[in-house]
Amino acid sequence: MATTEAKSAAAGQGGSAAEHGWTTNGLPLGHGSVVGEPMGRAQWDSGICDCLGRNDEFCSSDLEVCLLGSVAPCVLYGSNAERLGSSPGTFANHCLPYTGLYLIGNSVFGWNCLAPWFSYPNRTAMRRRFNLEASCCFWGLDEQGSCEAVNRSCGCIGSCIEDEFQLEQCETACDFSTHVFCHPCALCQEGREIRRRVPHPGFKPQPMLVMLPPGYQTMARQP
Repeated sequence: MATTEAKSAAAGQGGSAAEHGWTTNGLPLGHGSVVGEPMGRAQWDSGICDCLGRNDEFCSSDLEVCLLGSVAPCVLYGSNAERLGSSPGTFANHCLPYTGLYLIGNSVFGWNCLAPWFSYPNRTAMRRRFNLEASCCFWGLDEQGSCEAVNRSCGCIGSCIEDEFQLEQCETACDFSTHVFCHPCALCQEGREIRRRVPHPGFKPQPMLVMLPPGYQTMARQP
């Protein structure tokens, strides 16, 4: 009887592990209350083509991200890197080199072809930090444009790439192609995602002491 229960428990654990994926570095994440059980990756909060955002509490922030990505992508990229890194001087260290590459690319080649080589590692770092599915502009017909969603629908990625390191290389190449061919949309998607996950480095809430008045008291005559 005990052997049968042990086998059924092991089968249940194996089925649960098959339902969830692994992180990009091959290590399982805790899921629920079971330590060490692998957890599947999360999807992006918005699609790569949802530049205007959603009608929620972040609507004004989404419009700001869309305007920055269209008019001043260097500022949006520097802001994303600052929120992701949260270290002094991050904004200037990313915004200024991006601006130089942006100006050289547009002046010499006629389009922004150099800055994506500098900015795409920020997307890879964000994907690894938040355990997100790889999103690509070529698969924009999917709800989130993710490699995992395409693999679930047709199974083409899993059949060709079995090694975890090769899969990570493929997803990094996907990050690069997204920044090259859909650069403003990629920056806006990253801006919306990071504003929903990471508070601004300058925001430091202060503790507040709240004093409550005593409750209503009455005096009763003793019998």
